Amino acid sequence: MIVRPKPNLIGVLTSLKGSIAKRIALRALMVTLLASAIVLIETLHPSYFSKFSATPFTLLGLSLSIFMSFRNNACYDRWYEARKAWGEVIVEIRSMIRETQVIKDVAERRSILRNLCGFAHALNARLRKESELAASAGWLQPKPEDMSLEVSGQVLLHVGQQCSALNESGAISEWRYTLMANHLTGLTRAQAICERIKNTPLPFPYTLLLHRTIYLFCILLPFAMAEPLGWLTPIFTAIVSYTFFGLDAIADELEDPFCRDEHALPTDAIVRCIERDVLSALGVTELPPALEPVDFVLN
Repeated sequence: MIVRPKPNLIGVLTSLKGSIAKRIALRALMVTLLASAIVLIETLHPSYFSKFSATPFTLLGLSLSIFMSFRNNACYDRWYEARKAWGEVIVEIRSMIRETQVIKDVAERRSILRNLCGFAHALNARLRKESELAASAGWLQPKPEDMSLEVSGQVLLHVGQQCSALNESGAISEWRYTLMANHLTGLTRAQAICERIKNTPLPFPYTLLLHRTIYLFCILLPFAMAEPLGWLTPIFTAIVSYTFFGLDAIADELEDPFCRDEHALPTDAIVRCIERDVLSALGVTELPPALEPVDFVLN
């Protein structure tokens, strides 16, 4: 995720970090060169362009803008819902830290809290299609070899069994056990939300139609602009293509909020926050530092 102060006018015009320009530069350049070639042809053979009108492009551009806004809103909703789900993970783990203060067995409380931190690491790796065992092995009790490949779900199951055993032994009251079980349910719900977002992309025909329409619009636009604008056509074509290609590329990046792109959610920083909370609750004084943006990018 890009974290930087709001740039001034010069920064707005020159900043590349966090800009979508690098990703769409080749496409915008090709369309601009095509526009230059069309203007050259129009200059040599003006009769070829006498019947072109900008009216259809005005209507198509308006429709395309509305269509793109729907897709961008849908992608941003996915991104924001994923952030709320990770916020719920933080809330529920912090609540478990508070509820487990009544556990007298220090080793048992330590096991529960470290397992919950391991759950956060495993969930983060699962959403990135990485090894859950490798990400969470240093935190889990029992050892990772006792866990199935779907580590994040198994961790919550094991913590639930630990809480149940404490209730049966009288170490925690029935009321306390109910609260802890509700927090585990909240973690399960947050995990399910993240998995739904990860495993359910936007319908492909919807995305494909938008991609094709954008390319057709940007390629055909210079034919309507060549005669009235002349050599200003490549400039206006570059601006229009930058806008449409840029919005399309931003939506592509927001569609998967768990990847390692610079616009994805900073889940590593969120997991580190959970680590610090857990270790502080266990009495550790030398906490790992909170992750900070590197070159304006917070992972």
